[in-house]
Amino acid sequence: MAKVGIVMGSDSDMPVMSKAADMLEKFGIEYEMTIISAHREPDVFFEYAKSAEEKGFKVIIAGAGMAAHLPGMCAAIFPMPVIGIPMHTTSLGGRDSLYSIVQMPSGIPVATVAINGGANAAILAAKILATSDAELLQKLKDYKEELKDQVVAKDVKLQEVGYKNYK
Repeated sequence: MAKVGIVMGSDSDMPVMSKAADMLEKFGIEYEMTIISAHREPDVFFEYAKSAEEKGFKVIIAGAGMAAHLPGMCAAIFPMPVIGIPMHTTSLGGRDSLYSIVQMPSGIPVATVAINGGANAAILAAKILATSDAELLQKLKDYKEELKDQVVAKDVKLQEVGYKNYK
């Protein structure tokens, strides 16, 4: 059963949302990915958000651009955590999306990651799920070590070749 719902308003969001899916797969977390427009098909959206809990979702990751109502509307209906991913936009560089998602009214929080922050949204979802899953918590700790090892390897390379030859 999927523990995380990934929802986006348009297939143009797929490059960012696929990073969330890839990261969930890395941690072995089942998810369901859907394209739903809160504005163009509100009845379909409402049914999605209303049924998410009974589907077994523990977290919803919602990506949206411009007016970016999808994450906030998910949070208004779904009783568990919603993580919003603001999409980069050509008009305002994603600030429109960011403000729309992060500035929720009191009582309807949406955890918000960086513009185009698909991977971080999935890591945050994993951290939420790991509060009651020791195996997943260990996977997150191992991932943190991987990140550290990557930085150490980059510094070793820099020290060996110097900054002028670093590629």
